[in-house]
Amino acid sequence: MSENQFQQARFNMIEQQVRPWDVLDQRVLNVMSDTPREDYVPQQHRNLAFADIEIPLAHGERMMPPRVEGRMLQALNVQPDDVALEIGTGSGFVTAMLSTLCKAVYTVEIHADMLEAARVTLEASGVRNVSYAVGDASQGWPEKGPYDVIAISGSMPELPDSFKQSLTVGGRLFAIVGEAPAMQAQLIIRTGEKDWTTEVLFETDLQALQNTDKRADFVF
Repeated sequence: MSENQFQQARFNMIEQQVRPWDVLDQRVLNVMSDTPREDYVPQQHRNLAFADIEIPLAHGERMMPPRVEGRMLQALNVQPDDVALEIGTGSGFVTAMLSTLCKAVYTVEIHADMLEAARVTLEASGVRNVSYAVGDASQGWPEKGPYDVIAISGSMPELPDSFKQSLTVGGRLFAIVGEAPAMQAQLIIRTGEKDWTTEVLFETDLQALQNTDKRADFVF
């Protein structure tokens, strides 16, 4: 595809997938339009960068569909002074958008080679406000907390309390909770030291975050 074709495909993605899914926050639409998604997908899938699918990545991982990425960013209401935690760097596309919307991003990926590939792409794009860590964050990542925003890129059967505890008061967390085929996308807001609200945004079915499968709980 030529650059003009990529631009047209990006426009179509916004107008035909993202906006019809009630993503109306102009900041989110702008960042999705301005971030070159084709640079963050595997080369062999570049022509599918804007399709309404979960694009395969390494290690059996997959990218969220664009409409889900848009709803997530809109729900999180990311502000310029926010510090964000991303669980599951994946391709680095959501990382790039978070880095544009907030002050600093801590991103954690369990696969070292995927994290390195994302870091190379992000730094080549001029991103400088992201800190990278290899690790298993399926039970939380409090090391650099508390965070104003937490974005979890894979589903989990249940949300560990540690994530909620890592939010600042006023902080927002997006998680997809449940088991296939009926999972709920949830927005959790910390309203006080010991108080949180949970809003169910939509139902979906997304690949589980690694090491969150209930059947693996007792494997050591």
